[in-house]
Amino acid sequence: MAGIERDTPIPSEIKLHQKSRLLEIAYASGERFKLDFEYLRVYTPSAEARGHGPGQETLQTGKRNVEIERIEPVGTYAVRFVFSDGHDSGLYSWDLLYNLGKHHDELWQEYLKQIEAHGLSRDIDTTSRHSGGSCGQHH
Repeated sequence: MAGIERDTPIPSEIKLHQKSRLLEIAYASGERFKLDFEYLRVYTPSAEARGHGPGQETLQTGKRNVEIERIEPVGTYAVRFVFSDGHDSGLYSWDLLYNLGKHHDELWQEYLKQIEAHGLSRDIDTTSRHSGGSCGQHH
């Protein structure tokens, strides 16, 4: 588990905007990011999606209309999002959230390029296995 670097900004406020499907993150420095639920879902840090090493990532598809049902704090260093597609195993550390905000445009463009290159869709989910309950973790 990646720890927090000493200079990682910690959010002063996190708000869910359900209608616009945006997560708003504010920092004491005045920086503020609005991140789309779909963006947060496709960049989940869970082992299931990221794999256990480079080249093992699973490209997340069909997440255009995903919702974040709730946010759960994890210690003092991360949050867990419970998504409407049953996914809840990604721990979003403060440094990950900050980087997702800071590098949103290039990360989003990279995702769109990957989806297109693989002939996949933001509307058709080919990655989730809809089983009863949350995503299984096998170690």
